[in-house]
Amino acid sequence: MDAASRKDTPTPPPPATVAKAATSPFKNLHSREYLGHKKKVHSVAWNCIGTKLASGSVDQTARIWHIEPHGHSKVREVELRGHTDSVDQLCWDPKHADLLATASGDRTVRVWDARSGKCSQQIELSGENINIAYKHDGTFVAVGNRDDEVTILDVRKFDVFYRHRFPHEVNELAWNLPGDMFFLTTGFGEKNGCVEVLAFPSLKPIDTLIAHTAGCYCIAIDPKGRYFAVGSADSLVSLWDIRELLCVRTFTKLEWPVRTISFNYTGEYIASASEDLLIDISNVETGRSVHQIPCKAATNSVEWNPRYNLLAYAGDDKNKYQADEGVFRIFGFESP
Repeated sequence: MDAASRKDTPTPPPPATVAKAATSPFKNLHSREYLGHKKKVHSVAWNCIGTKLASGSVDQTARIWHIEPHGHSKVREVELRGHTDSVDQLCWDPKHADLLATASGDRTVRVWDARSGKCSQQIELSGENINIAYKHDGTFVAVGNRDDEVTILDVRKFDVFYRHRFPHEVNELAWNLPGDMFFLTTGFGEKNGCVEVLAFPSLKPIDTLIAHTAGCYCIAIDPKGRYFAVGSADSLVSLWDIRELLCVRTFTKLEWPVRTISFNYTGEYIASASEDLLIDISNVETGRSVHQIPCKAATNSVEWNPRYNLLAYAGDDKNKYQADEGVFRIFGFESP
């Protein structure tokens, strides 16, 4: 090859540049803000087809937002009124895009029809409800309260299938995808920092995993069914092989207790958040952080859209008068 030919041949980028480009899919994306609640938002959740987002607030309401993933059309919202205390967590029926379940401090669990904005079913339980999760086939809902009592409701009858008060702190709950294992994250008490694994529907113990050195607060199931992840007060997120029940790796980018975690729809990325003024997005297989979303306050809830790389998040945001802003945001848009 002569000198002229060598001069015209483009120089390949150094390996570090290639690696950086390959691991930064979120670099030029933006967040949009959604305002509607009168007080801070505790929980955000997408419906099963990713077209509606629900938000639950200290203002005693939930709201349903119609989100256009690729457009900038005016967002329509429906306010769900009926609770008489904070709506602490909510989740959608995994098999029905218009049915939403809410857990509230008023002791009730309610199911809402997003089309009418009306409550279609409700039940009063024994305490202030703070955690709620659907089984992936939509047949059962698990609810945890401040008194560490776990109630599992049979959705078809909307009646109590199981109720048990634990002698230690119980936080978030989840089923694996086949629905034959039920996970409970635990905090203070004899099983501090553990994940209890029960068989379902027998609810007999399978294992107690010593997962962290401090309380386990949150849990997420990989949408591909390979892993589950646990967020802890020790500021770490641990990733577990769901079949072997063995820890595969940890994510270490946060410095404060991990409040909320979520896998994206491909299972390739995991988002985690805390009182740190950022949300970390890491690659599940490498454990490396690929992006961080700056925040103005501690984050209470993160959840990826089930079909797109759109991450909803909500926290303790205040306005200039130090009053709750009542906002949530969605990250992943190509324009602000």
